[in-house]
Amino acid sequence: MIRLLIVDDHPVVRDGLSGMFAADPEFEVVGEAADGAAAVQQAEVFRPDVILMDLQMPGVGGLDAIRQLAARGNPARVLVLTTYDTDTHVVPAIAAGATGYLLKDAPRADLLRAVRAAAAGHAILAPTVADVLANHTPDLLTPRELEVLQLVAGGNTNRETAAHLFISEATVKTHLINIYAKLGVPDRASAVAEAFRRGLL
Repeated sequence: MIRLLIVDDHPVVRDGLSGMFAADPEFEVVGEAADGAAAVQQAEVFRPDVILMDLQMPGVGGLDAIRQLAARGNPARVLVLTTYDTDTHVVPAIAAGATGYLLKDAPRADLLRAVRAAAAGHAILAPTVADVLANHTPDLLTPRELEVLQLVAGGNTNRETAAHLFISEATVKTHLINIYAKLGVPDRASAVAEAFRRGLL
C-alpha cells in the first residue's frame, strides 16, 4: 500500500484528491495539509511514501517545503501537482528535489499511475514540463549529480559509486532519482544516453 500525503490550500481540491485515492485499495491517504509548513510537519510524523504538493500556497509554499524536506533527509517522493508549467516554477521545483511534476488537468488514470511510479522511484513529468526542462538541464544538474552520472556511465554499480564518492548507497539512489527527473528519463541507461546526447558527459 502506498502512503500518501496531500498538500493543497484549497479544501475542495484536497477532498477530491483524497476521495479519489481512498477509493483505490492500493493507496492510503495518511494526511492532508493546507500549506508547506504543515506538510513538512506531517511528513515527519506520518512518513508518507509520496507527497502530492501544490506550489502556490499562503505562508510556506510548496517550493520551500520541498527544500525543507530535502534538508531534513525525508525519504518521501514529492510529486508536484499544480496549474503552472512555466520554467520559473518547473526548474526550481525539480532542482529542489521534486521527483515528478504534473498539472492539475491530468486525467485520473495518469495521476494514479504517476503516484505509483513516484513511489517506485521513477521520475514523472507532464509533457509540457519535460519540454521546459530540456532547455535547462545543464544548469539543473549539481556537481555531485554530474559525478554520480559520470561514474554510472563508466559502468559502476550504486555500491561502487557510493564507495568512490564516500557517500551511502541510499544517497546515490537519491541522486539518481533526481537525475532521472531532471533529464526526463525512467532509468540509468536512459539517463546515460540522454546525458551523452545533451553533451553533459
